[in-house]
Amino acid sequence: MSIERLVVIGGDAAGMSAASQARRLKEPGELEIVAFERGHFTSYSACGIPYWVGGDVTERDELIARTPEEHRARGIDLRLRTEVTEIDVAGRRVRARAVDSGAESWTSYDKLVIATGARPIRPDMPGMDAEGVHGVQTLDDGQALIDTLARARGKRAVVVGAGYIGVEMAEALIKRGYQVTVVNRGSEPMSTLDPDMGRLVRRAMEGLGITMVNDTEVTALRTAEDGHVRAVVTEDAEYPADVVVLGIGVRPETGLAKAAGLPLGTHGGLLTDLAMRVRGPLADGRVWAGGDCVEVMDLVSGQERHIALGTHANKHGQVIGTNVGGGYATFPGVVGTAVSKVCDLEIARTGLREKDARRAGLRFEAVTIESTSRAGYYPGASPMTVKMLAERRTGRLLGLQIVGREGAGKRVDIAAVALTAGMTVEEMTALDLGYAPPFSPVWDPVLVAARKASAKVRNS
Repeated sequence: MSIERLVVIGGDAAGMSAASQARRLKEPGELEIVAFERGHFTSYSACGIPYWVGGDVTERDELIARTPEEHRARGIDLRLRTEVTEIDVAGRRVRARAVDSGAESWTSYDKLVIATGARPIRPDMPGMDAEGVHGVQTLDDGQALIDTLARARGKRAVVVGAGYIGVEMAEALIKRGYQVTVVNRGSEPMSTLDPDMGRLVRRAMEGLGITMVNDTEVTALRTAEDGHVRAVVTEDAEYPADVVVLGIGVRPETGLAKAAGLPLGTHGGLLTDLAMRVRGPLADGRVWAGGDCVEVMDLVSGQERHIALGTHANKHGQVIGTNVGGGYATFPGVVGTAVSKVCDLEIARTGLREKDARRAGLRFEAVTIESTSRAGYYPGASPMTVKMLAERRTGRLLGLQIVGREGAGKRVDIAAVALTAGMTVEEMTALDLGYAPPFSPVWDPVLVAARKASAKVRNS
């Protein structure tokens, strides 16, 4: 019996989860696994980088779930500092280049996994490649930023963008003693929330001493004679900077796939079926893709979208590895659940925002309620704001957003389950949730919102 070869491009969550799961199902005598990673690290938590930069996580290696040596000990031929530069789908081979030496070679495959991740958006403008300007996507990126902070000549930081990474990095830089300005093109931070909920996040950020500049486009980065960044320029002002962090967002890293002729979606991500196989005859059922480089089905809107989250990437990898290893597994889609924090303010969302619902052609009702994390009389009860969207005719839950203190964020999981199950807001009001005064009011805030939404739907 001939030995098949699996080639994996990308050594983080999706890629190495796929490789590890395939190895569990097939011995080295049945399946050879070769994995290429252009960086220095594998299987790490990119989501933890802001907490490492801010000092909550003291050591870089605490973010690494499995080292290269551990992967190799399990029979995976892992090649670090090796970048795949071409995929020859017809010839079933990939070209790889050693980053340090430049040496190139071809490696054939029977099955291929593309897990190339995403790259930080770097606008095409003057000064974007200056020293001291950082995207934060990989451990190498995080290390480069920390090295810059250690030798920076001043304590002024500008964060461009106010999404999850931008907000988390702004807090991390405050913890390192920097004066932080966030320049944001949106009306409020956290564009994954509706603006009325994002306003609550802005107030919390300003309470930390962060200067928020909203509704503003960056036009250039000004540099000093030595090539180091010294200011962020907008149409109306200039903000001095000793370091600049890009928190604008990410795009799927699909240049290789596009050049190979593989199908991409409207957001630039690879298109796959439920088994995470890349669609189309060119892939010939031998190519899988997962992680931040793919688009996935939104179970609420029925549309494909790009969501870069480690939770999804690990699930994709498990599905891919199971299928490559001879089993069967599927990834049906997502509802868009995410949670973050600014200091002690917890921020969570799942499902659709108002503009998402409108884009999907849905008619909806929106309600907002104020409640507390515990029974009002119990010590430590803190306020939270809950916003809920429900479809007008059917009452189907469409989305939920929460902003509050301790105990607020993970309540979003109630709505995530309800969205996945296709529940109506009226059905949600009967959910048998845990109650005791230290944990919740008699009516949990999510259920209070569901009651209000249900009444509004009935009266619409």
